[in-house]
Amino acid sequence: MFNELIVNYGQIEKRVALLEDNRLVELFAEKKENQILVGNIYVGVVKNVLPGMGAAFVDIGLARTAFLHFTDIDSMSLNKTTKKIFAKRKSSDIGKVLSIGQEIIVQVKKEPILKKGARVTGKLSIPGKFLVFMPGEKKVAISRKISSAGERNRIKKILKKVKDKDVGIIVRTDTESINEEDFKKEYIGIERTWKLINKQAKHAKPPACIYDENDLSFSLVRDIFNSSIDRMVVDDKKMRNRIVSKLKDIAPELVNRIELYQEESPIFNAYGIEKEIGNIFKSRVNLPSGGNITIQQTEALVAIDVNTGSFTGKDNYEKTITKTNTEAAIEAALQIRLRDLSGIMVIDFIDMKYENDRDNVYATLKDSLKRDRAKHKIFPFSPLGLIEISRKRTRPSLLLSYSEQCPHCHGTGRLLSRDSIAVQISRWLKRASYFIKKDDLTIKVHKNVKKFTDENPDFFDDIQNSIKFVSDGSLDFDKFKVFSTRTNKEFFSE
Repeated sequence: MFNELIVNYGQIEKRVALLEDNRLVELFAEKKENQILVGNIYVGVVKNVLPGMGAAFVDIGLARTAFLHFTDIDSMSLNKTTKKIFAKRKSSDIGKVLSIGQEIIVQVKKEPILKKGARVTGKLSIPGKFLVFMPGEKKVAISRKISSAGERNRIKKILKKVKDKDVGIIVRTDTESINEEDFKKEYIGIERTWKLINKQAKHAKPPACIYDENDLSFSLVRDIFNSSIDRMVVDDKKMRNRIVSKLKDIAPELVNRIELYQEESPIFNAYGIEKEIGNIFKSRVNLPSGGNITIQQTEALVAIDVNTGSFTGKDNYEKTITKTNTEAAIEAALQIRLRDLSGIMVIDFIDMKYENDRDNVYATLKDSLKRDRAKHKIFPFSPLGLIEISRKRTRPSLLLSYSEQCPHCHGTGRLLSRDSIAVQISRWLKRASYFIKKDDLTIKVHKNVKKFTDENPDFFDDIQNSIKFVSDGSLDFDKFKVFSTRTNKEFFSE
């Protein structure tokens, strides 16, 4: 499989596309007004403490206060008295540990989304390409994907020489086979960053950001660009130079895989990515054999429904269903990565008669999600024939980043039918009959509702008033206004 990173660096928006054999599988977008905050460290001010919730709300300079749970408080930041209280692990004691107006250093662990503020933690960590640096901790944890006992022991021996006693370390997957010198380089580099954060914390006037880890060149090198990526193509010379500069210190062998794109046509158009991005926001995705999946996303739940569509199969019914479900499992995994879906996801596969077929579909889904870098868990088929997936959210999904709530349906995704609105108008006219007497009425409605009343002239036959419907482009689909035709007096506005 040939893996490529295509980087489009614009003034308003920066985008990174991951292609696997020329197919778009992941897209990262950073807008100027909607930058990623996860990992950023702030000096904040406690604004409210709620013992009943075991939480505090902290002002870190964003539109909404951030949420800090009792379990996310760093005991190292407390004095002797509050440390003793915190040690009892009673979340209702948070009011004895934190106080309103108190300054506190926190790190964003979940982005703010819709009406929810960011979730923060007092347990800080600074990620590098190979290591995650955790000041105040002592433990060493090695990625489970490094399965060799010999390699794990080698890493532990190196870390004993390199790390300080009061620093915890998480060893990332990319660390496998890295030599001692590379360990030292990265550890020293992160340690310098930590000292700079401490210095800024002393002088910053809260609320203030004292560490922004989401510079694109840094996050690309740290999180995405590794030995499994065959090529990175960047359309901005300065951006390419920054990436090369960072790589020279930690992974010089990857530098020659970076290319500068210098053609006239936009890079995402040249690689066919722009066209594929347009399909991300469609709720229906077609499958190779003619079936399809439908994806419906809410703030907390994603529902994926599988349909046979036009696929009728060549053999028996069970084979048709199993083939559709297998294709759906592969496509659902890809869409989860591409759209960066998170929270609880439910996939409603078509009912299968045989347990062996269900096992194969489940195995296909698990295998297809192996390349997903986000932490996730897949549960087997439930008695209702559903598969549930939980996936960690680290940033808003692409749908939420690129769209806003519909002013007409207010996020439901549905609008009242034209006849339902006509019925509402009829009911209002009957309720208001005493006030409108036998006045001739002008009723302003959306153009689509006007079309319905024109097509159904007998709909208001039981109304005694003479009615004239007028199209009004300023009205929402489900709103209407009632006026006296003679005096232009407004009786009602909905």
